[in-house]
Amino acid sequence: MKLDSETILEAALALLDEVGMDKLSTRLLAERLGVQQPALYWHFKNKRALLDAMNGQILRRAHERRLPLEGESWEDFLRENARSFRRALLARRDGARLHAGTEPDPGDLEMVEAQLAAVVSRGMAATDAMALMIALGRYTVGCVLEEQAAPDDAPARQQTLDAAAASRPLLAEAFASYRKAGPDAMFDIGVDLMIEGAKARLANRESEEGKESKARRRKSTPHR
Repeated sequence: MKLDSETILEAALALLDEVGMDKLSTRLLAERLGVQQPALYWHFKNKRALLDAMNGQILRRAHERRLPLEGESWEDFLRENARSFRRALLARRDGARLHAGTEPDPGDLEMVEAQLAAVVSRGMAATDAMALMIALGRYTVGCVLEEQAAPDDAPARQQTLDAAAASRPLLAEAFASYRKAGPDAMFDIGVDLMIEGAKARLANRESEEGKESKARRRKSTPHR
């Protein structure tokens, strides 16, 4: 077998789906490829580099909405971007754990710049846009971590919890709504809360700046 980066990544992702993050190791990967463990380090200098490359491969293949469509509002872009990111992480076993702690690849910086530009061009400062994108990204990873960490007996545990909450009207109502919505809808609700909060903050800042501008104009207008 010819050993190259793509071959290693294919085998590593298949192994991840099979055994999960806790059992994934370069030793086991080398065994599956029929090579000695040091052979892997010709292509990836250490396990961290391999994990980063695996994460990059997942995102390249499954994260489809990384750039805005022509004429798309920044709100709609960020919603679709978050949904696409979530789908990509869910596409692989322990996808969120694999992604956690990674940094953007230098080769992806042009894409990140384009994402920022899409939001900035629609009225948001670069620092605010980056803060919102980071918050949405970390929220997405956290949601997927919770989904992928759910134990096999999760339904039974939920029934026990719901039964215990039945005598508490606020919790009973909230739990019933949560169960009915399901993970997809609950994820969208969280994304909307962050985006709507950012919009409100932006509108409030623009209003304050408008008031300050009017006040300055009044002061600069000569009295007759």
